Amino acid sequence: MENVKKKVVVIGSGFSSLSAACYLAKNGFNVSLYEKNHSVGGRAGQLLKDGFTFDIGPSWYWMPDIFDRFFGDFGKKTSDYYQLDKLSPAYKIFFKDDVITIGDCLDTICEEFERIEPGSSVALKKFIRKAQRNYDIAINKIVYRPGLSPLELVTKDTIIRVDQFFKTISQEVRKNFKNPKLISTLEFPVLFLGAKPSKTPAFYSFMNFADFGLGTWHPKGGMYQIILAMKSLAEELGVNIHTGNAVTKILVKDKKAYGVVVNGNEEFADMILSWADYHHTESLLEKSQRQYSESYWEKKTFAPSSLLFFIGFDKKLKNIEHHNLFFDTDFEQHASEIYDNPKWPSGPLFYANFPSVTDSTMAPKNNETGFFLIPIAPGLEDTPALRSKYFNIVLKRFQERTGENVENNIIFKESFCVNDFVEAYNSYKGNAYGMANTLSQTAFLRPGLKSKKIEGLFFTGQLTVPGPGVPPSLISGKLVSELMSKNLNITK
Repeated sequence: MENVKKKVVVIGSGFSSLSAACYLAKNGFNVSLYEKNHSVGGRAGQLLKDGFTFDIGPSWYWMPDIFDRFFGDFGKKTSDYYQLDKLSPAYKIFFKDDVITIGDCLDTICEEFERIEPGSSVALKKFIRKAQRNYDIAINKIVYRPGLSPLELVTKDTIIRVDQFFKTISQEVRKNFKNPKLISTLEFPVLFLGAKPSKTPAFYSFMNFADFGLGTWHPKGGMYQIILAMKSLAEELGVNIHTGNAVTKILVKDKKAYGVVVNGNEEFADMILSWADYHHTESLLEKSQRQYSESYWEKKTFAPSSLLFFIGFDKKLKNIEHHNLFFDTDFEQHASEIYDNPKWPSGPLFYANFPSVTDSTMAPKNNETGFFLIPIAPGLEDTPALRSKYFNIVLKRFQERTGENVENNIIFKESFCVNDFVEAYNSYKGNAYGMANTLSQTAFLRPGLKSKKIEGLFFTGQLTVPGPGVPPSLISGKLVSELMSKNLNITK
């Protein structure tokens, strides 16, 4: 008699769940994926309006090797699905009295560092060499481990670098560089990990190698092209994707998950995998079946939420690049207002993205597609008045720093903030990036990929291992699929 394929239900369709669905289908599972929204992608959504194309979620393509490895696992290449271009320059950082341009290779970045602080390129090369060694260890020895045990962090390479888990990025950078602009430039990449540089282990300097060593890339048509590529791959592998289908309950009997309730109907499965926000997923269980209490989540350090503005401009903009960071106010103060004393920032740093600068497909001719992003503390009050106030603040500073008068060139403006993160993604406190990678929230100290209370229930995504960001999400999907395949062999 032919073996009946074991069935897996996947909840949600972000990077990590699409990744997991692909691996599970490849491993011989019958996979059905349910997404409550009407399109796939989760936090990596897309907004199309009047010929303008916006990525609602991630907009930075870093660590191209991780994407290559993902598609390579299925005998594919990224170029089978989308065109990738290296950005030159990678990005600009606007300070009050200067603009730093980060080039597309270490040599040009060294020249810029020398311009700001003579002699600093020597320290930079040394810092990046160390960051590269950390990158090799992180990617090849640590990050592809499932976060089940502290022993996973113990390798001969990490033992000799153990001090880097107890020193912070901030200490490491400040030991080698004195100029505040260069310090901000080097502390910026770890913000992707969702915590203050003064709370992030120095080992995570591998993000600086990802930045200066591997460069910043752009998939033609935007980041959503990767989601479409993964959807296409998943369907090629036989995954059944159902959008507009919200899972409202996880079914459990005798401490074993056996299905879900979708649109009022019961769907049975041998295993359940949830990409949905971890806290939300546990709310689909009875209280006694949850691993983590409300007070557990309350005590955790969450990565920021964001206030986003998506804008169509009726002209091409000057003096800007594809990626632009506005560090023209106090970095420390804004970080403190996110993490230490959560409130709306008094002088927000912000990020401005104009993909149509390098990709003409993303805006109508002679127009510009742009979005502004202000990182804010999760769980803040979110009102139309506050959104309007902060739009005026960043627009005024954007015009001052770039010398571009744009307020009369705005065709339309849409916003997205805390309430929308909750509504669209069931996001805990409306966080945008999951849980921060601080020392006490690294690897096995994060919420687990596998439920400790319910057999056959697994988790993936930014609140679990390895952490926030697109490349870690692809890896999270692979790790959980391996755990599930192993689990099935154990229970057979």
